[in-house]
Order: sequence, then structure tokens, then C-alpha cells
Amino acid sequence: MKLALYLPNFRDKVTVKELEDLTALAEDLEFDSVWTLDRIVVPEASDRQELQYSFGMMDGLPKALPVSSRGEWLQGMPLIPWLAAKTSKVRIGMSIIDTPFRAPGVLAAEMATIDHLSGGRLNVGVGSGWMPEEFAAASAAHIFPRRHKHVRETIEVMQGIWTNDLFEYHGEFADFERCGFGAKPLQQPHPPIFFSGLKDPKRTAMRIAKYDLAGWIGIQDSPEDIRTWRTEIQRELDQLDTSRSVDDLEISSMMWFVITDEETDQSPQGKVTNLMAGTAGQITDRLRAYREAGMTMPMLWPPFADVPVSKTLDDLKRLKEEIMPKVEA
Repeated sequence: MKLALYLPNFRDKVTVKELEDLTALAEDLEFDSVWTLDRIVVPEASDRQELQYSFGMMDGLPKALPVSSRGEWLQGMPLIPWLAAKTSKVRIGMSIIDTPFRAPGVLAAEMATIDHLSGGRLNVGVGSGWMPEEFAAASAAHIFPRRHKHVRETIEVMQGIWTNDLFEYHGEFADFERCGFGAKPLQQPHPPIFFSGLKDPKRTAMRIAKYDLAGWIGIQDSPEDIRTWRTEIQRELDQLDTSRSVDDLEISSMMWFVITDEETDQSPQGKVTNLMAGTAGQITDRLRAYREAGMTMPMLWPPFADVPVSKTLDDLKRLKEEIMPKVEA
């Protein structure tokens, strides 16, 4: 089981030094990867729990984000080349890039350059986004009803630019004649692409099969959820007549992580369950269950509030040095 760190660049207050300390520790502890979070805005309506949709369009969650509209979070995209410069071993990426906020050709060319900056350590996570208010702020309101098609076109443009000396594309969101886009990625045939699907296994499996993607990223998934996703993805792969198996994929989920002194209630409560918040013993048991369920890479997400970075640094050390040896025994 690999370990990934989800940097807390999205919280009411965070400093570059805190992100640097977390990243340096993840590299020292030989984590597989470090990821940033893509959040363009927090609407003021979120402070009143009056967003158009619940968080992530997921059932049981409030119509609000866990960070104030006046928060001082840091944007995830500029942090990716920063991570390339700050690290030498861990893989880097953003979970996930909301493609409707970026022009497909520009994104493809910039990701290729970042792959060079990192020495070939870039992961590319893509998804459609879910918040109409954020689409409006990103001047992409017109894309919201067609956001899933934008993801498809972006994948096609990225793969085309990355694998051809000259490339042309004629779609709804990208339409250009043969062009060169500069350096190709160092990774061959291109950086691994991860798809983030939160609600629709069929759509996820179709993307993975058609575009030969490297993995799937969920959020706050229980071991039972992981089994369900793996089963559904494999079923769709079988129906799509591909040689790909779910066992070929990186299966990951973004999960809030903190080691507590007292046991926490981990009874099922959907996406608000304290999946990876508990005592060292509880987290050990939970990780064993995840491994048995087929998760290959938990993405550890420091809580949005009330847990200082100093605490997270200590928790990551305990996880690597005390908990993982028991999980893998």
C-alpha cells in the first residue's frame, strides 16, 4: 500500500512554510506522492450554507464548503511547479484539476513543462467540478451543463499533444489546426492520468477504459465503498471489451486524517464518517480493511481546522513508523 499526502492548501489560514514542512516530511518518509487541492473561490453564500448544491453534490453534506469565503487559502495549481522544485523523489499532482477552468491545449503544454521540472514525477488528476458558483467566477459558467464533455475533450487533447510532434483537434471546447506545443513530457507515453469520480462508476469505468487511464480517486470512501467501486468499475470494463482490469489501476481516496488520544465513533454516517480519524489502533484496523478491500493508495488529508500542522507532522511520522509496519505485517 502506497501513501499519499494531500496538502492542506485549502483552509482558512495556511502558510507556505507549513506546506513546505509537510512536503519535506512526506519525502523523508518515502511517501509515494504529494497532491494539492484545486479550489478557485469560496462563495460568500457558502458561509450561510446556501450554495446551489451540497458539497461535491454528495448526499448528506451541507450546501457549504469547510472554509470561510474570507479564508486565506492558497491556489493549488501554482503549487505544482513549486513542488517540483522543492522535492526530488515524491510524485506530485493536483487532486483534482477541474478541467473546465483551463483551456485544454494550455493545460497540456503546461503539464508537459512541469513534468520536465519534476524530472518525470508528475501525476495528472482530472475531473469536472461541481459548483456552479465557482464556474461563474472562473468565467466558465457556460461550460457547467457540458462539463463532463469538457473533461473528455481535455483528456483527448492532452494525450494528443503529448504523443504527437504536431497535433490538431476539432471539438466543442478546443478547435485548432496542426500545431506544435513544445517539449513532450519526460514520461512515456505521457504522465499517468487519474480520473476523479464521486458518484457514477459507469462513467468512471468508461473514461478509464477508453483513455487507458492510470487510476481512480474518490473522497471519504469506506472499505465497503472501495469494494463497490472496484466491482462496478470491473463490471464496466468487462462490458467494454478491454483487457484492462481494476487490478491494473491505482485506487485511491482523499480522507481526513488525524490520530486521536480517545477512540472516535466510526459507525457508518456516509461521507461524514471519521474514517481515518481515530486512535493509532483504530487507524491500523481501518488501513488493514482498506488494503483487504483493494485500496492501493490512501490520500491523507489534514483536517480543515482545529489540527495544527505540527500535530499533522507528528501524526505522519507515527503513521509511517508505528502503524504501517503493523498494517503490512
